[in-house]
Amino acid sequence: MKSTSLKTISGNSITGPLLLKPTIFEDNRGFFFESWNYKKFNKITNTEINFYQDNHSNSTKGVLRGLHYQLHPEPQGKLVRCVSGEIFDVAVDIRQESSTYGKWVGCYLSSENKNQLWIPVGFAHGFLTISEYAEVLYKASGYWNNSLERSIVWNDPKIQIEWPLEKIGLTLPLLAEKDAKAPQLINLEEKKELF
Repeated sequence: MKSTSLKTISGNSITGPLLLKPTIFEDNRGFFFESWNYKKFNKITNTEINFYQDNHSNSTKGVLRGLHYQLHPEPQGKLVRCVSGEIFDVAVDIRQESSTYGKWVGCYLSSENKNQLWIPVGFAHGFLTISEYAEVLYKASGYWNNSLERSIVWNDPKIQIEWPLEKIGLTLPLLAEKDAKAPQLINLEEKKELF
């Protein structure tokens, strides 16, 4: 497994999120790769992360899920991979003391490239489905807690994520009601609901 730090659209590195590329063994029978290894992952991230929950979603083309995160005392880091289809996956730095606060990184995850994105605590997460449908699996370092879950609106003018909607022939994504009505980053700053 190899890891790569991601850069913002302006070329700045953000400390935390990592693109993980597995070592794939492929031949005429198919392929095999190790999708998760506790020792290797913790060595790469220089942490000791335990995962407590696995989640699985299925989305049709144009569905945008996010931007989600969970507050203390039960925050969640997420290790995301797309096992069928393709998504554009995004992490937004919501650590207010960070030099990259409000900045984002994004990458394509697909069943073809088999890459994974590590999104640590202190980041909001969202993805846009690029293919006709996509199945996404992710490990969470904390249990889901509805009372601590928060969302940031997908098109927040302060964050300015460049979602590849034109690539899939859309001007607007398909959203859950809670995501469509999510507050902006500035509102969450005022409520002190960030990191």
